[in-house]
Order: sequence, then C-alpha cells, then structure tokens
Amino acid sequence: MNDYNLGFISNEDIFTHVKTTVEQYKTLINLDKFNNNIIDPIKLTFDAKVYGMSFDEIIESECLRQIDKANTNHIGFFHQNLFKYVGNGWKVPEKGFDVVNENLHIYVEMKNKHNTMNSSSAQATYMKMQQKLLDDKQAKCLLVEVIAKQSQYITWKATLNGVEYNNENIKRVSIDQFYNLVFDDSEAFMKLCKKLPIILDDVLAECGTDVIENTVKEELKEISTDSLKSLYLLAFNTYEGFSNF
Repeated sequence: MNDYNLGFISNEDIFTHVKTTVEQYKTLINLDKFNNNIIDPIKLTFDAKVYGMSFDEIIESECLRQIDKANTNHIGFFHQNLFKYVGNGWKVPEKGFDVVNENLHIYVEMKNKHNTMNSSSAQATYMKMQQKLLDDKQAKCLLVEVIAKQSQYITWKATLNGVEYNNENIKRVSIDQFYNLVFDDSEAFMKLCKKLPIILDDVLAECGTDVIENTVKEELKEISTDSLKSLYLLAFNTYEGFSNF
C-alpha cells in the first residue's frame, strides 16, 4: 500500500472504503437483470435504426447503460460512506439524513449531481430539512452536491407550491466546501481526487479486476435466433398476435 498522504483520513481507511466500493461494482448482467423493468423494444428499434446500429449492437449498448446506471448508485455509496471514517461526531445513519453530526447539529443530504432531483424530490428534501429545523432549533441542514454548477456555500432558495422559501439554516453546498467544513482543509476534496487513481490501482492489485460477464445475447438466442424478434417476445409474449411475430 502506498502512502496517500491525504491527512484527513488514514491510508488503511481510504483503502478499505475504495475496496468496498469496488466490490459492489456490477460485473454481471444476465437476461433477468436486463429485463428487470421490462425492456422497451420499440425504443430500441428506433435507437437501432436512427443510429445505424444492428440489434445486437443496440442490445450491447443497453446492457452497458444498465450497468453504468447501477454503478452510479455505488459512487453515491462512495461519497456518503467515506464519512463513516471521519470521527469527531460525524456519522452515516442507516435512515434519515445521509450524513449527520449531532454534536454540531449538522444534517446532510447528498446528491451526486446538481440536476438529479426533480421538482417533487427537491420539495420533499426541503420539507424534510424544514421539519428538522422545527425539531432542533440549532440545526443546520445542507444539500451537498458532488457535481455542482460551481464551488458554493449558499442559502438554498426553494419553491414549494408556488411559494419561495429562503432560510439561512438550509444551505446548498458543493462537496469541496463540505470537505472544508468537515476537515478544515479547503483542498481536501482535490487531494482525494488526485490520489484516487493510485488508491484504485492498489485495490485492484489486491482484489483483481472482474471483466463484465454478459450473457444477455446468448439467452435471447434461446428465445429466437432473430435478435429483433427476441426483444419483442421478451416484452410482448402474452400480447395478442405476437405468437406469429
């Protein structure tokens, strides 16, 4: 193991945390997982024709999209659960807020990207924070965004049912500013990003790299040797007329 020299987290803890994240990474996709939410063969038909791809190629692309979506959730785990190793009152509770420090009365919701919340989700999050302010008069609630529009620590102005709310104890914060708050180091997040490739190399040297195992195309061929037909029968096999597709 290298000396990562981060200062705010030990070599052992950051190695363990990165390893735990890597071990969650999705490396297997089969037909059950592929069709978990029922594939839309009509959209895939449009995609294939508009983008000039074969149906085998479009199936492979959809598999990679699903894997990427699952892995995006694991990156959310990485950002949130790093704070289990911080100490000084910082905790990652099993329910409620994503990160809390009850000693400092700080309650955090974390989002990977500034545009991942729709309006109803944003309203629900803001109302959750308003309730916390009612429960704890000293509370400060933070919406921490990993990929924000810019580095910021600003009051979150939210609109609920057409009414704009503005509370100095509810902030919208980029993750670099949150790291500065937690670790008293304005460059802490940058340091982690800079060392992350080295940490990943060390982790992968220990636990190995799993190549993605994709059995979807082989399993689709068991339905029909025609990829297009397989996709439609997967979604519409009980629909009228599709026995003659």
